Amino acid sequence: MDSRKIDTRGESAARLARNIACVKYTLFCFNIVAWLCGLGLFAFTIWIRVEPGFEEWIRILDVYSYYIGVYILIALAVFVLVVSFLGCCAALVEHGLGLMIFTILQIICFLLAIFGTAILLEHSTYESRIQPMIRHTMNRLIMYSEHEPQRTMLRMVQESVACCGSEGPNDYLNLRQPLPIECRDTVTGHAFANGCVDELTWYLEDKSIWAAAMAMSLAMIHVINAVLAIVLMQALRREEQIMYRRN
Repeated sequence: MDSRKIDTRGESAARLARNIACVKYTLFCFNIVAWLCGLGLFAFTIWIRVEPGFEEWIRILDVYSYYIGVYILIALAVFVLVVSFLGCCAALVEHGLGLMIFTILQIICFLLAIFGTAILLEHSTYESRIQPMIRHTMNRLIMYSEHEPQRTMLRMVQESVACCGSEGPNDYLNLRQPLPIECRDTVTGHAFANGCVDELTWYLEDKSIWAAAMAMSLAMIHVINAVLAIVLMQALRREEQIMYRRN
């Protein structure tokens, strides 16, 4: 009976060791994926922040709040790069306390990803907080379009984005102002139907959607990493118990 118990415990320990190795290397691979995603998010958000000409648009439109979500995602990306590296080390050496800290950090990363994405989309998408800000700036530029530098900024916006007024050509008609030539298509001569508020919002939204998609992918990976880390910790505790009983 004793020999059978010993054999059973030996088989159980060997099977548990294989499971631990499987979970450990799976966690290691997911941390590599998280590190690469974090690097991609960092590069993309830094590009948004330093893109030539983009900051000039933010200055003209006076929508610096757009950068709040970008800064949060930059901080998230840096944090992920560090945490993923530490997670790889903790998994490989099977360090219980390190895995526990890693799990807590994964939760923090998840919350940062959700919070940063929410803030970014809240200040860059259609029917978000960014539209009233753009509308206010455009109305001010139109109202004072007889003066510089408002005239130059308004011309720059309408020519570059192919839009007219804040909500459309009627903005000029309501103010009894002539329709600027940059409000018309150079080929057909017809006025642009879309206002600059919608066109500029869509322009910002296109950039934000990519950053948000990358951040949400990271959030999903953080959940998987946290679950794997918890499973690995439990398996390591089980292995310790088996080793203690055998001794």
